Amino acid sequence: MFVSIVIATRNRQALLGRTLDVLAGQRWPAGQCEIIVADNGSTDGTPEAVERAMTGEICVRYLFVPTPGKSHAVNAALGVARGDLIAFTDDDVQPSPEWVAALVKAVEESGADFVAGRIQPIWEVAPPRWMSRALYGVLAIPDNGDVRLPIAAGAPSSAMPIGANMAVRAAAIARVGGLRTDLGKLDGSLRTGEDHEFFLRLLHAGCRGVYEPSALVHHLVPSNRLDRRYFRQWLHQNGRDVARLERAYPAATPFLLGVPRYLWRELAGNVAGTMGAAIRGDEPRRFASWLRILWFAGYVRDAWFGRAPQPPMPLAMAAGR
Repeated sequence: MFVSIVIATRNRQALLGRTLDVLAGQRWPAGQCEIIVADNGSTDGTPEAVERAMTGEICVRYLFVPTPGKSHAVNAALGVARGDLIAFTDDDVQPSPEWVAALVKAVEESGADFVAGRIQPIWEVAPPRWMSRALYGVLAIPDNGDVRLPIAAGAPSSAMPIGANMAVRAAAIARVGGLRTDLGKLDGSLRTGEDHEFFLRLLHAGCRGVYEPSALVHHLVPSNRLDRRYFRQWLHQNGRDVARLERAYPAATPFLLGVPRYLWRELAGNVAGTMGAAIRGDEPRRFASWLRILWFAGYVRDAWFGRAPQPPMPLAMAAGR
């Protein structure tokens, strides 16, 4: 199986160079792999960092994508990727030497259309005392354990593929299209949703996935994100983004006042959890529960007052392939 590794980047020359150095040590045949770096308008030494990586055994290709937005960069890479399997990672990630091999093995053994890998943190500084594993999703370091899990519509699983560590069959991308360019971060915003929407679209098209713990990467957690304000803003914005996505892909669940009924139950539990943790002096639990309340407030805000969502990308759209 030929594998295309896609990395979108912008002005992170040093981090990207480290990621490319690590990828050069993959225990996967170099002739069965390529790396596509989609440079989303960098003004630093990113081209030089990619050029240095081109001297290795793995084919490294460089694309300059001036249109702002990670989704534009990723979609441009998809348009030229030659792989049967498209593996996605970020410019601040260090994949394990067996990463590509584990992704391929998971697809071949399970017959899945996509794979979500395991992500563990590289802390730039020691995490603060209020940090808990419940907040790891904000930092794009979700660790779903060491057991392979199925991912499908209706299947009970908390695993979801995200851009730091996932792989999708090229045939599935040809069916559902690339990333939505109206979602995700732009100009320093905290908007999210492009990975989530892509995941929902895969499920909506009947694709099956698998969580593969042996497909391991380590993701840098910079010190400037270990800030309470960042978490408050991110969770509130994410609540709004999820509400918009769930209106585009409505779940088969009972609603109350325009909100899924189970979210009201979660709200009650988080209110009680916040109060109980405050009384016990359990700061990590108190902060995590309080943030879920802020997330719910963002969800309600967009569910009640947000603009109508754009329709899903047509399933027949190919990502420029």
